[in-house]
Amino acid sequence: MSTIKKLAIFCGSKKGTNVLYEQHAKELALILADKKVELIYGGGKNGLMGVVADTMMEAGGIVRGVIPQVLKGWEAQHDNISELFVVDDMHVRKKKLYELCDAAIILPGGFGTLDELFEILTWNQLFIHDKKVFILNSGGFYNHLIEHIKLCSKEGFLYGDIDDVMTVLNEPEKLIMHL
Repeated sequence: MSTIKKLAIFCGSKKGTNVLYEQHAKELALILADKKVELIYGGGKNGLMGVVADTMMEAGGIVRGVIPQVLKGWEAQHDNISELFVVDDMHVRKKKLYELCDAAIILPGGFGTLDELFEILTWNQLFIHDKKVFILNSGGFYNHLIEHIKLCSKEGFLYGDIDDVMTVLNEPEKLIMHL
């Protein structure tokens, strides 16, 4: 396994209702800063995205954000990070995020987070890249989705073994062995 030096984080622009989501976001950011792993993320300052970015910056980490012009106001672009790329649209944003990272981790989030999860998994399946994908299953947030992905595999709709590209973690510190 290659070393992960730059990790993309896909997560909510809201914090969600369970305090564990924010707690895990902070713990993960502290681990990344301690291990000198750069954070690559969506460039916003709201929600779990902002929690991860702020915690990383406070801990002396490197944070690079990519935000599309249309979301500068909606997600409130983060101006206090190491580097912020402002791009034309969501497609360019995702492509840039994937190019900048060595691997990705998915925290709780909504439609945007799910879109990013499925696109990065699809790109793996199509051999566009071979980036490892981690799911931080905070408090069982992704239990139903993980079961559905396993069903897709069981029913013959996926190419290859999903465990080769996707690893489920229940606690942030479980990522350490993969860094």
